[in-house]
Amino acid sequence: MKLMYAFVIALFLGACSTLELSVGSALPDVNQTRSITVFALDNYTDTPQAGMRASNLIEGVLLAQGYTVVNAVSIQKTMFKEKLEFARQQGSEYFITGGVSEWRYKTGIDGEPAVSIHLKMIEVSSSHVVWNATASSNDWGNASIGTTAQSMIEAMFERE
Repeated sequence: MKLMYAFVIALFLGACSTLELSVGSALPDVNQTRSITVFALDNYTDTPQAGMRASNLIEGVLLAQGYTVVNAVSIQKTMFKEKLEFARQQGSEYFITGGVSEWRYKTGIDGEPAVSIHLKMIEVSSSHVVWNATASSNDWGNASIGTTAQSMIEAMFERE
Protein backbone atom coordinates (compact mmCIF):
# COMPACT_ATOMS: atom_id res chain seq x y z
CA MET A 1 0.00 0.00 0.00
CA LYS A 2 2.85 2.40 0.83
CA LEU A 3 4.37 1.71 -2.57
CA MET A 4 1.11 2.69 -4.24
CA TYR A 5 0.99 6.00 -2.30
CA ALA A 6 4.61 6.72 -3.25
CA PHE A 7 3.79 6.06 -6.92
CA VAL A 8 0.75 8.36 -6.86
CA ILE A 9 2.73 11.14 -5.15
CA ALA A 10 5.62 10.79 -7.65
CA LEU A 11 3.16 10.87 -10.56
CA PHE A 12 1.46 13.97 -9.17
CA LEU A 13 4.72 15.85 -8.55
CA GLY A 14 6.11 14.93 -11.95
CA ALA A 15 3.02 16.33 -13.63
CA CYS A 16 3.47 19.70 -11.92
CA SER A 17 6.67 20.66 -13.72
CA THR A 18 6.99 20.94 -17.48
CA LEU A 19 9.76 21.91 -19.89
CA GLU A 20 9.34 22.48 -23.61
CA LEU A 21 12.69 22.81 -25.39
CA SER A 22 13.76 23.30 -29.02
CA VAL A 23 17.47 23.53 -29.83
CA GLY A 24 18.62 24.26 -33.38
CA SER A 25 22.18 22.89 -33.41
CA ALA A 26 25.12 21.93 -31.22
CA LEU A 27 26.94 24.56 -29.16
CA PRO A 28 30.45 25.59 -30.20
CA ASP A 29 33.17 23.57 -28.47
CA VAL A 30 34.22 25.19 -25.19
CA ASN A 31 37.89 24.40 -25.90
CA GLN A 32 37.75 26.10 -29.31
CA THR A 33 35.94 29.28 -28.23
CA ARG A 34 37.77 32.50 -27.32
CA SER A 35 34.87 34.17 -25.58
CA ILE A 36 31.14 34.85 -25.70
CA THR A 37 29.64 38.27 -25.03
CA VAL A 38 26.30 38.06 -23.21
CA PHE A 39 23.89 40.97 -23.67
CA ALA A 40 20.66 41.58 -21.76
CA LEU A 41 17.81 39.78 -23.45
CA ASP A 42 14.94 41.83 -24.83
CA ASN A 43 12.14 41.96 -22.29
CA TYR A 44 8.70 41.20 -23.74
CA THR A 45 7.12 40.74 -20.31
CA ASP A 46 5.50 42.99 -17.73
CA THR A 47 8.25 42.09 -15.25
CA PRO A 48 10.90 44.81 -14.92
CA GLN A 49 14.43 43.72 -15.89
CA ALA A 50 13.43 40.16 -16.80
CA GLY A 51 15.91 40.23 -19.69
CA MET A 52 18.75 41.26 -17.42
CA ARG A 53 17.82 38.62 -14.84
CA ALA A 54 17.79 35.86 -17.46
CA SER A 55 21.10 37.06 -18.94
CA ASN A 56 22.70 36.96 -15.51
CA LEU A 57 21.73 33.29 -15.20
CA ILE A 58 22.96 32.60 -18.75
CA GLU A 59 26.35 34.08 -17.87
CA GLY A 60 26.59 31.86 -14.79
CA VAL A 61 25.66 28.70 -16.67
CA LEU A 62 28.21 29.43 -19.43
CA LEU A 63 30.96 30.15 -16.89
CA ALA A 64 30.15 26.91 -15.06
CA GLN A 65 30.58 25.03 -18.35
CA GLY A 66 34.03 26.53 -18.85
CA TYR A 67 33.31 29.26 -21.40
CA THR A 68 35.01 32.64 -21.16
CA VAL A 69 32.25 35.23 -20.92
CA VAL A 70 32.22 39.00 -21.48
CA ASN A 71 29.42 40.46 -19.36
CA ALA A 72 27.57 43.10 -21.38
CA VAL A 73 24.28 42.73 -19.51
CA SER A 74 24.23 46.35 -18.38
CA ILE A 75 25.56 47.74 -21.70
CA GLN A 76 22.68 49.42 -23.52
CA LYS A 77 23.10 48.12 -27.07
CA THR A 78 19.77 47.57 -28.75
CA MET A 79 20.65 47.33 -32.44
CA PHE A 80 22.18 44.18 -33.92
CA LYS A 81 25.06 46.12 -35.46
CA GLU A 82 25.87 47.76 -32.12
CA LYS A 83 26.00 44.38 -30.39
CA LEU A 84 28.12 42.91 -33.18
CA GLU A 85 30.61 45.79 -33.03
CA PHE A 86 30.82 45.71 -29.22
CA ALA A 87 31.48 41.94 -29.24
CA ARG A 88 34.11 42.43 -31.94
CA GLN A 89 35.83 45.15 -29.84
CA GLN A 90 35.88 42.78 -26.85
CA GLY A 91 37.58 40.08 -28.93
CA SER A 92 34.63 37.72 -28.59
CA GLU A 93 34.06 35.03 -31.15
CA TYR A 94 30.31 34.91 -30.41
CA PHE A 95 27.59 36.90 -28.73
CA ILE A 96 24.25 35.90 -27.25
CA THR A 97 21.05 37.81 -27.73
CA GLY A 98 17.36 36.92 -27.63
CA GLY A 99 14.26 37.63 -25.63
CA VAL A 100 12.20 36.77 -22.58
CA SER A 101 8.50 36.34 -23.35
CA GLU A 102 7.37 35.08 -19.94
CA TRP A 103 8.81 35.63 -16.46
CA ARG A 104 6.09 35.55 -13.83
CA TYR A 105 4.16 33.64 -11.24
CA LYS A 106 0.86 32.33 -12.54
CA THR A 107 -2.22 33.54 -10.74
CA GLY A 108 -4.25 31.09 -8.75
CA ILE A 109 -3.95 28.92 -5.73
CA ASP A 110 -0.43 27.63 -6.40
CA GLY A 111 1.24 30.70 -7.94
CA GLU A 112 3.51 28.55 -10.12
CA PRO A 113 6.56 30.17 -11.75
CA ALA A 114 6.47 30.34 -15.57
CA VAL A 115 9.42 31.28 -17.81
CA SER A 116 9.88 31.43 -21.61
CA ILE A 117 13.15 32.40 -23.30
CA HIS A 118 14.56 32.45 -26.84
CA LEU A 119 18.34 32.63 -27.35
CA LYS A 120 20.56 33.10 -30.39
CA MET A 121 24.33 32.74 -30.52
CA ILE A 122 25.80 34.86 -33.30
CA GLU A 123 29.26 34.29 -34.78
CA VAL A 124 30.98 37.69 -34.82
CA SER A 125 33.08 37.06 -37.95
CA SER A 126 30.15 36.06 -40.18
CA SER A 127 27.14 37.66 -38.38
CA HIS A 128 25.34 34.32 -38.72
CA VAL A 129 23.31 32.47 -36.13
CA VAL A 130 25.33 29.37 -35.19
CA TRP A 131 23.11 28.12 -32.36
CA ASN A 132 19.61 28.90 -31.13
CA ALA A 133 17.24 27.56 -28.55
CA THR A 134 13.74 28.27 -27.32
CA ALA A 135 12.40 26.97 -24.04
CA SER A 136 9.38 27.37 -21.80
CA SER A 137 9.06 25.95 -18.34
CA ASN A 138 6.83 26.06 -15.33
CA ASP A 139 7.31 24.51 -11.96
CA TRP A 140 5.20 23.80 -8.93
CA GLY A 141 4.04 26.38 -6.43
CA ASN A 142 6.94 26.34 -3.97
CA ALA A 143 9.65 26.82 -6.64
CA SER A 144 11.06 30.23 -7.49
CA ILE A 145 11.32 31.86 -10.90
CA GLY A 146 15.11 31.86 -10.50
CA THR A 147 15.42 28.11 -9.93
CA THR A 148 12.91 27.37 -12.69
CA ALA A 149 14.77 29.65 -15.13
CA GLN A 150 18.20 28.29 -14.18
CA SER A 151 17.11 24.67 -14.71
CA MET A 152 15.62 25.62 -18.05
CA ILE A 153 18.74 27.54 -19.15
CA GLU A 154 20.98 24.63 -18.12
CA ALA A 155 18.86 22.35 -20.31
CA MET A 156 19.16 24.82 -23.20
CA PHE A 157 22.97 24.79 -22.95
CA GLU A 158 23.28 21.05 -22.40
CA ARG A 159 26.03 19.65 -24.59
CA GLU A 160 25.91 16.18 -26.04
